[in-house]
Amino acid sequence: MQGKKNLAAGFLFLAAFMVYGFVLIFLRDFAPGKEAWIASYGVGKHFESRLAHVHGNLFAFINIVVGYLLMRLPISAFSAKAISWLTLVGMLMPLGILSEVAFGVPPALVLIGGVAMVMAMVWFGVAALKLDSTGVGQRA
Repeated sequence: MQGKKNLAAGFLFLAAFMVYGFVLIFLRDFAPGKEAWIASYGVGKHFESRLAHVHGNLFAFINIVVGYLLMRLPISAFSAKAISWLTLVGMLMPLGILSEVAFGVPPALVLIGGVAMVMAMVWFGVAALKLDSTGVGQRA
C-alpha cells in the first residue's frame, strides 16, 4: 500500500521541525546574545534557519496529504510508488538547508529535494487529471 511511508515520515518530520521551532523561539527570546540573533532576522544563518523550519513543516504536511491521497485514490501502482518516493526525497530540501547552516555543506541536498518535490507534485497533478470520478477508492 503506497502512502503509508509518507504518512509516517510526514508526522515524524513534522514533530522534528516543531521541536526545531522551539529551538528558534529559544534563540530569539532566551539565549545569550539574543539581540544579535534578532538583529540578523532577514540575513545569513537566521534567515536560512527560518527557511528550513518553514519548508520542513510544509514538506512534512505535503507528505501527510500525499500519503493519505495515495491510500485513497485509484492512482496506478507505478505512479503511486514514484510519487511516494519523490515526495519523500523532497524532504531533503529542508535537511539540506539545515546542513548548510550547521555544517557549511554545499546546497546539493536543497536542489535534489526541491526538484524531487516539484516533480512529485507535477506527476500527482497529471495523475489526478486522469482519474475517473466514478471510481474513487478503487485501484487502477
